[in-house]
Amino acid sequence: MIQQTLVLIKPDGLIRSLTGNILTRLSETKLEIVAGKVCRATREIAEQHYAHLKGQPFFNELIQYLQGELHERRKVMALIYWGEDAIAKVRELTGETNPEKASPTSIRGSFGRIRTTGLFENVVHASSDPLEAEREIKLWFQPDEIIIDIYPTKKAKKEVTVREWS
Repeated sequence: MIQQTLVLIKPDGLIRSLTGNILTRLSETKLEIVAGKVCRATREIAEQHYAHLKGQPFFNELIQYLQGELHERRKVMALIYWGEDAIAKVRELTGETNPEKASPTSIRGSFGRIRTTGLFENVVHASSDPLEAEREIKLWFQPDEIIIDIYPTKKAKKEVTVREWS
C-alpha cells in the first residue's frame, strides 16, 4: 500500500550534526522524499503535535524539547517520505521510542539517549499510523510545499501579509 509518513529530525539530532547519518539510514527504505524543510517548532505546533500526551508529567519538557529550548537549537527538519508501506519501513529504521529499548542498529538505538529527568532524546519522530501521519503532515506542511497531491485539496483565496526581502 502506498503511504506517506512524517519524519522530524529533532533539535538534538540537528545540534549533534546527525542529519546526514539519519538521512543515509532512511535512504535504505527506498522511499521518496516528497517534501522537506527546516523550520521552527512554535509552542502551538509542538503542543498540537504532542496533543495526545497532554496531561503527562513530562509534557512541558517534551514541548520545550521539540521547540529546541533544551538544546538552544530552535529548529527541526520536517520531511515527508512516500512510497510502499512507508510508515512501517520508517518506523522499523527509527526503532523504539525509548532509546535504551531500541535496537542498537536503529536510529534511536544508535543516537538516542535519556536525560536525567527521564525525557527521551530520541533524535527523530516518525508517524505511528496513517491517521496520525495525515494529522501530522497537515500540521507541519501546506499542500503547495509537497510535490505530489497526497490528500485532497481545494483552491482558496486568502489575503495574507508576508515578509519579503527589502
